[in-house]
Amino acid sequence: MQYLEPATSTPEIKQSRYRTEINRLCVEDRAAHDWYRFVLSYPPHLVRSYLERFGVNQYSQVLDPFCGTGTTIVECKKLGIPSVGVEANPMAHLASQLKVDWTPDPDALLAHAVKVADAAQCAIKKYGKRRLTLPEESLKLLLTNSISPLPLHKTLVLLKQLKQQGDEHYSRHESLALAKALVATISNLHFGPEVGVGAAKTDAPVVEAWLAEVKTIAHDLRELQKLPFTPAIAHHADSRQISQILEPCSIDAVITSPPYPNEKDYTRTTRLETVLLGFISNRADLQVLKRGLVRSNTRNVYKTDDDDKWVASHIEIQQIAETIEARRIELGKTSGFERMYARVTKLYFGGMAKHLAELRMALRPGAQLAYVVGDQASYLRVMIRTGQLLAEIAQVLGYEVVSIDLFRTRLATATKEQMREEVVVLRWSGEKTEGNK
Repeated sequence: MQYLEPATSTPEIKQSRYRTEINRLCVEDRAAHDWYRFVLSYPPHLVRSYLERFGVNQYSQVLDPFCGTGTTIVECKKLGIPSVGVEANPMAHLASQLKVDWTPDPDALLAHAVKVADAAQCAIKKYGKRRLTLPEESLKLLLTNSISPLPLHKTLVLLKQLKQQGDEHYSRHESLALAKALVATISNLHFGPEVGVGAAKTDAPVVEAWLAEVKTIAHDLRELQKLPFTPAIAHHADSRQISQILEPCSIDAVITSPPYPNEKDYTRTTRLETVLLGFISNRADLQVLKRGLVRSNTRNVYKTDDDDKWVASHIEIQQIAETIEARRIELGKTSGFERMYARVTKLYFGGMAKHLAELRMALRPGAQLAYVVGDQASYLRVMIRTGQLLAEIAQVLGYEVVSIDLFRTRLATATKEQMREEVVVLRWSGEKTEGNK
């Protein structure tokens, strides 16, 4: 893939633009992928590259154990390769599940959406100056000012109409279209790449934006339905308990990107649509959601967590945790979250070790794996070489480390160091030794 730069571009500008372009969704890849997508998702062309390298074909089965919004399984389905995804975040799971469901009749879907849109517009007019809003406990879950009162009211009216006139053949795809419209048009959110809140929109074309997204889905379905049927499924589950979901010796290849060890609360990225679509409504619901995730930040660490036992004998991870704690004390950092930096580092790698250990039973001998991960320095600027450490953990568990490929680099804001995003390539021989059982 080629990226062209103006002749006046400096080396720094070129590098910055390349890092942006390499992760951008190409026009020819938008069908299904663009129905709803994390801003941090890796691109479909990366999936294609490793599918080709691994020699995957229609007789293989590919797994994405951290499938997010479904990039790997969507791309596999397009290419005629059976696939399975696992995702613990309910909003991301909905997206991945629906992006590989190409069964709705596109014309009937659009006709139903137009009917709902007309009803919603009439209902909005009837409300006049009265406004619907969320219960206080649900509002508290949202990023402050992430959606303005009038757009929120219109969204809730639309949701009422979707419920009243719901059709099981179309409702879920219509909900996904609303999730996309919320983050792209209706809300005050912006992504760059962190989620943030921009200038407040006093009003937004809620129904129109939603209907436009439904039209996109319908348009894509017309083209996608021309492709041969290929099985693809997304499970809503914890990847650290993957043996409860997958059949033994059923997976030929893994292409995935787990969370990175940093202070990014991944649930914030999808919080608005997660609340509005009814997946969570209070703090207790949010805690249940977070408990199903790998512990990658201090916002989802709990007293009963014990994944760190999986890396208790890993010298380098223990040393990194000790360095983080020593720097915290040296700098006089005393907040509750800062006190957990060292612990969450061990919990993260322990959770990944647990996942890799569980995964072995599902892999066929010779299975090949690609894990997209990134270096981090979020915890008091202590460098964590995620790819290298993950490779070491995998090796102890009996995997062969084939390579650690550079995907891209980025400049760390705090340290000004070049941070590597890498693809850790592994192979499973199918043979366990006494040391990796």
